[in-house]
Amino acid sequence: MWPQPASMVPRHCAFCSSTSAPMCIPSVIVRLTLNMAGIILTAASLGFLGLGAQPPASEWGAMISSGRKFMLDYWWVAVMPGVAILITSLAFNVAGDALCDILDPRHARA
Repeated sequence: MWPQPASMVPRHCAFCSSTSAPMCIPSVIVRLTLNMAGIILTAASLGFLGLGAQPPASEWGAMISSGRKFMLDYWWVAVMPGVAILITSLAFNVAGDALCDILDPRHARA
């Protein structure tokens, strides 16, 4: 006779939390930090196209879009939000790479 499903759920959850979760959490953290650059670029591109947050809220893509008309005289109005996007994306990638090196279980600790 098969065990009841209700009795299997607590044992299965206890098994997953004790064996699988500690191995998966570092990978999820690293993947999240490495994907943040893409998320930031997607949000900025939607803001640039006018599909992001509306004008009372400040958004890097909207700042670049509104700075396009001043590009010849005041170049920094459009360039500085782009530099902020670059620095933030680079910081998330460097942090993700460092976390990958720290949290990798196969990493040889010398």
